[in-house]
Amino acid sequence: MKRIIQVEELAMFLLSIFLFSQLSFAWWWFPVLILSPDISMIGYAAGNKAGALTYNFFHHKALAISVYILGCYLQSEIIQLAGIILFGHSSMDRFFGYGLKTFAGFKSTHLGEIGK
Repeated sequence: MKRIIQVEELAMFLLSIFLFSQLSFAWWWFPVLILSPDISMIGYAAGNKAGALTYNFFHHKALAISVYILGCYLQSEIIQLAGIILFGHSSMDRFFGYGLKTFAGFKSTHLGEIGK
């Protein structure tokens, strides 16, 4: 099952690269911004529950897709870019086994414990 999830997440990450290529930004913006959603880990400074909530908010694909659709509706490439980066980052994380966090701590995810 793990391999199927990885293939699926890789396909979604590649979709984010394709969608990015449809925008007018220079190619180097994608690698520069792809790790930016991890700033949400700062929530862990306020404890596991706050950390999980902030991390999961910025790593939820429904948010990413909603932001992208809003950008399409408003014809705003910068908002579309934000949605693509959120989506691509979440897919990349899940490909590597970093899932949405539980309140038990940073290493506890919906995909299992990180590092096992």
